[in-house]
Amino acid sequence: MMARQSQIGETLVALADNLVTDFDVVELLTLLANRCVTILGASAAGLMLAGPDGSLRLIASSSEQMRLLELFELQNEEGPCLESFRTGDVVTHHDLAEATARWPTFAPEAIACGFSSVQALPMRLRDHVIGALNLFHTDPDGLDDESLAAARAFADVATIAILQFRAILESRELIDQLNTALNTRVVIEQAKGIVAERLHLDMDGAFGALRSYARANNLRLSAVATDVVAGTLLLPAPPAT
Repeated sequence: MMARQSQIGETLVALADNLVTDFDVVELLTLLANRCVTILGASAAGLMLAGPDGSLRLIASSSEQMRLLELFELQNEEGPCLESFRTGDVVTHHDLAEATARWPTFAPEAIACGFSSVQALPMRLRDHVIGALNLFHTDPDGLDDESLAAARAFADVATIAILQFRAILESRELIDQLNTALNTRVVIEQAKGIVAERLHLDMDGAFGALRSYARANNLRLSAVATDVVAGTLLLPAPPAT
């Protein structure tokens, strides 16, 4: 228990370290999604962030399967993350098999992915909602109250970081920066495909290789992805296991 509390504290510190004028939104939210899985016990996690036009865009996910499910949610304009963003409230459903009336298109797709329950948390500061965090589980229980409170704390700190970042920009710079963050996701997906093909990895493994290279060389994830897509960087093959 003490080790887990220490990990939660370390995660909050890592998120708070991004309260600076220049940080990588995708990396920040990917860290948040991954820690919800590795520390809090969610089976999968993903985050959506509102773009300049107010519509949600997928920014980070803990796995390729989660990314595809969240894209499905956006494409069909139906699901817990969208509902949480629109209402500003926590959305919980402990049995997706009984959620077909609520989400007739999304619920069967989530079940087909192996998930039994979901909890979606708004990324909000007072009345300002900028996105939502989706937590999926393969069991019907979901996160316990303590873990859910920790997830909310993670989302709150990330929300403050993003809102502070927005506050220091003029409106034109804000729009450009948010568009850049959203476009970065496209470049990262392209780089994942290239790395997966060259190194014979699945998409999760390719994303892990990109992040590992960026961290090992003290580079931004977006810069590594851009160089991979441009053909100026060839990632080394992962060590044999």
